[in-house]
Amino acid sequence: MATKLTKEEKDKQRRQRDEDRPIRVIRNAADLQRMHLDKLMRKPDKPAFVPDKPDPNKLPQCFRPPEFIRNIWGSSAGAGSGDFHVYRGIRRREYERQKYTKEQIEKEEKDMAYQEKMIQNMKEAEERTAKKRAKRLKKKKGKGKKAKKEVKKEESDEEESEEEDEEEGEEGRTEGKGSDTKDSAPNDGGVVASVDTADS
Repeated sequence: MATKLTKEEKDKQRRQRDEDRPIRVIRNAADLQRMHLDKLMRKPDKPAFVPDKPDPNKLPQCFRPPEFIRNIWGSSAGAGSGDFHVYRGIRRREYERQKYTKEQIEKEEKDMAYQEKMIQNMKEAEERTAKKRAKRLKKKKGKGKKAKKEVKKEESDEEESEEEDEEEGEEGRTEGKGSDTKDSAPNDGGVVASVDTADS
């Protein structure tokens, strides 16, 4: 049978348990978090309380009036002693409602201004890119024309030099036909050797 412990014995056991536990000095937030985690892990089968996140789309209480309005203000005189507190609660809810609507309007205005600025920035960026693209294409076309002109010039120079070579070759042949004493014929080394055809 379990015996009941007196208050003094319970205090003694608690003091003993506290003395056995090491003293922790909390210096920063990490130490505090570690202490909470250690406390949770002492009883792992105990469920931890996790609060629900508030719904951002849910309206505040001031926008959700109660179904039954118990304090109806009439035109009768002689307000009771509790009416001031009722009035104060109504005023607080009204200020809260006005604050919420003001914040919503400011948020919508900021969103609209941001969207307009984004559209304007995109248009400016498109204009800059179009301008640079046109400049690149113009430069590329200019280079293409110059390159074509240079190619045509080189081709005409080559044709002229070929024509000059042909003319020089024809002049050399006519001079070679006029001499009876010496024939010019290339040998294997590409050196022109002169051969005497006259009888000695």
